[in-house]
Amino acid sequence: SPHNLSEEFAEAARQLKKEAPRIQFGKIDVTHQHDLRKEFNIQEFPTVKFFVDGSREDPVDCKGVRQASTFITWVKRRTGPSTILINSTDQAEAIINADDLAVIGFFKELHNDSVEVFCETARDVPEMPFGMTASKDVHANYGIQKNTLVVFKKGKPVHNEVLEDGKQATMDLTRLIKTFTLDLVTEYNLETSVKIFDVPVENHILLFTPTNSETFNEIYENYKSAAVEFRGKIMFVLVNTNETRNGRVFEYFRIRDIDVPAVRILNLTSNAQYKMPADEVTVKNLKEFCQSYLNGKAKLHRSSEEIPKDWDKRPVKVLVGKNFNRIVF
Repeated sequence: SPHNLSEEFAEAARQLKKEAPRIQFGKIDVTHQHDLRKEFNIQEFPTVKFFVDGSREDPVDCKGVRQASTFITWVKRRTGPSTILINSTDQAEAIINADDLAVIGFFKELHNDSVEVFCETARDVPEMPFGMTASKDVHANYGIQKNTLVVFKKGKPVHNEVLEDGKQATMDLTRLIKTFTLDLVTEYNLETSVKIFDVPVENHILLFTPTNSETFNEIYENYKSAAVEFRGKIMFVLVNTNETRNGRVFEYFRIRDIDVPAVRILNLTSNAQYKMPADEVTVKNLKEFCQSYLNGKAKLHRSSEEIPKDWDKRPVKVLVGKNFNRIVF
């Protein structure tokens, strides 16, 4: 909630006052500050922006940060080094085992475009520690030969990404790494909905099924297997159709009891919906559906009506598919 975020923000300010007195925190109620709201194009609340070197031009957006500790890491990585330099295997082990998640970049030398992209990514993912190394011993210890980014979960490698030389799109890496803060499949509920929308992946696949059906375990395993391949590209969400509080989600996708289990893909940017052509939720069908969607070959499913001109004139707002995400989430 905005109130909660405001408290976390204040807590970060308190802690950083001792450690980094040069960093000032302020808050603005833009209800009466229309000029400021317009100048910085504030669309949603709360919005956090970071101004560097006294310049009003191009402040950095701080998105999806919800806790004081993450705010502090985010700010520190913006004002100082964003990654820890690793010189020994012991040091690498310490970082990998200190937290639930850790990201290590293995590089042949520490001055190339890949390193720059890696450090950029670290700035935008304050939820986990980032380390980088050019040490031959450390490379040998983990059996790494090329420039590689490795994500460790609970001390074990769960993902390897070979970094080609040249500017690989930072956003893709950021997106990929952020998805590791969630499970392979995230069940939709009030708590997780915030997290689901914070991870910068615009393609969501949703499985609508009752979790107490006889076939659930088998369907869920198939869904999880397919999720591995599309990590960072499509976020896999499970919607329990027995949960009455999920009613508005079924309504939005126009899912009826006779339709389940049903699988849909939603693009958050265009709000376009796609329906899996096959009825059976098998690994093969899921993979084919996801791949055809990413290749731009999937068929659009019943689009939303246009947003009525007077949708927000009355106390009860009129929602259609096209403004649903922005207004509700």
